[in-house]
Amino acid sequence: MKKTGDKINFENICINIFIFVSMTVLVIAILYPLINMAAYSLNDAVDGLRGKLYLLPRKFTLYNYRYLLSDIQIYNSLKITVLRTMLGSVTCVLFSTLLAYILSKRDFILRKAVTFLVVFTMYFSGGIIPIYILYQQLGLINNFLVYIIPGFVSAFCVIFLRSYIEGLPLEIVESAKIDGAKELTIFARIIVPMIIPMIAVAVLFTAVYQWNSWYDAYIYAPKKDLSTLQLELMKKLQQLTFRVENTNSSEIATRGSGANSITPRAVQYTMTIIAALPVILIYPFLQRYFVTGLTMGGVKG
Repeated sequence: MKKTGDKINFENICINIFIFVSMTVLVIAILYPLINMAAYSLNDAVDGLRGKLYLLPRKFTLYNYRYLLSDIQIYNSLKITVLRTMLGSVTCVLFSTLLAYILSKRDFILRKAVTFLVVFTMYFSGGIIPIYILYQQLGLINNFLVYIIPGFVSAFCVIFLRSYIEGLPLEIVESAKIDGAKELTIFARIIVPMIIPMIAVAVLFTAVYQWNSWYDAYIYAPKKDLSTLQLELMKKLQQLTFRVENTNSSEIATRGSGANSITPRAVQYTMTIIAALPVILIYPFLQRYFVTGLTMGGVKG
């Protein structure tokens, strides 16, 4: 009996060591690239060309950030990006949750047909040209609403939320109906409070998508006033890359620190930090809901 207990303890210790080592490797694999890019972005760009830059900057400077943030257009694009992230996330999650609730009702006559259409959009798209023509006919080209209206409903969020709502006890809804509650009241006062963790996950996914999205701005909203932060940062990188490619590399290397000490690689890393920083700052506040929501969604799914 004692040998059996010792064997179980030994197995538990081995499993714990394996989990600890695996998680440590995973955390290092995730954090190291980000820390390395942060160190590079805070280092003198020309000095960074020497390589061997790991966790800390060798020649600390904020010039890379000043270079990117000195353009007034960046701040206008930042306002557009923040606005589209907030409005796009709220509307997408609101309408996706409403549709998920409707599709979770087994007596809804179009349940299978609508579910098929929602899932179909996850795998197939009409293509850029038909979508562009459609947006043009709807007056969405060079219109801020092009960031909001096409994203009213997210197929992923609908399926994600519907799977969880279907697992909720029907007795709660039935008792609310007996008390005279209407569908909208049941949704707002009973369903939504019970799926807060799932909604938090949907908000985070949608907000990250809206924050990082630049392709729709490039294709459907080329107007400068509607340009997003990611698109402006990409334009600056392209401009700098073009300038460097048409400049003698030895000339760049001898410029040293100062107004001209900037390289495409330094700009690329600095752009990554600027783009990721808001998500990194917001994530700790949503982490509790995020972990709970993913766990519950995985179990229900």
